[in-house]
Amino acid sequence: MSNNKVWYITGASKGFGLELVQQLLAAGNRVAATSRDVETLKSSVTANTAQFLPLAVNLSSAESIGQSIQQTVAHFGRIDVVVNNAGYGLLGTPEELHMDEIRRNFEVNVFGTIQVVKAALPYLRTQGSGHILNFSSIAGFQAASATAVYSATKFAVEGFSESLAQDVKEFGIHVTIVAPGAFRTNFLAGDSLAVPQNSNSDYKLVRERIQLFQKNDGLQNGDPHKGVAAILKAAAAAQPPLRLFLGADAYQRAGAKIAAVQTDMYTWKAVATATAVEQ
Repeated sequence: MSNNKVWYITGASKGFGLELVQQLLAAGNRVAATSRDVETLKSSVTANTAQFLPLAVNLSSAESIGQSIQQTVAHFGRIDVVVNNAGYGLLGTPEELHMDEIRRNFEVNVFGTIQVVKAALPYLRTQGSGHILNFSSIAGFQAASATAVYSATKFAVEGFSESLAQDVKEFGIHVTIVAPGAFRTNFLAGDSLAVPQNSNSDYKLVRERIQLFQKNDGLQNGDPHKGVAAILKAAAAAQPPLRLFLGADAYQRAGAKIAAVQTDMYTWKAVATATAVEQ
């Protein structure tokens, strides 16, 4: 992989975002890293200021996002890779979640991603090259119990990215969906994982599922350092993948989903395809 690229990364103060920043800088790349808490970001990264540009960004503000992209180009002269990593989990059922909680999850996970892409594309399109990596989740391909809204946001990211890849191909721009399984980041703790403000005790299995998520914090099988190394290998490929399932558990869940879809298709094929207008 070229070590002279300019990367723009959201959600860079922790988890996969911070690990990406550290590995990229160590390899000699230039990195514009964004976070709501830019002071924490600065304290977590020791780097040559010529290579590292920490930026405070509000992903709910198109103006804030646009300014950060402009600052990146002004500082480094270009953008080569855009990584939409920022996001957070939301557990609970649609019945118990308030619409404000649901909208906020979409605001960050979906609309923030779209706004970043909208702001970056004029530069990538003009230079005739670039790579957009949008973080989804295995929950964006195979949804689990207690993740209805979060999974919906990540399914949206997948659909958006799949279409986007076709739209920008003629400009030499690649798109990759990164779909991790369970990695030992802080995703299951603190402000990275929200639960309903008003839970419904009738959903006993959902309550148990949420407790299981929380108990698994720090016990996940995935190593973020190795996960980021895999992402960088995919980003360096001449033809990078549209989807990168990350982790053995992600592969297992994706395979189970594909098999289930095929079963439904084959079982109902005769009925579902006998729908043509009779001539």
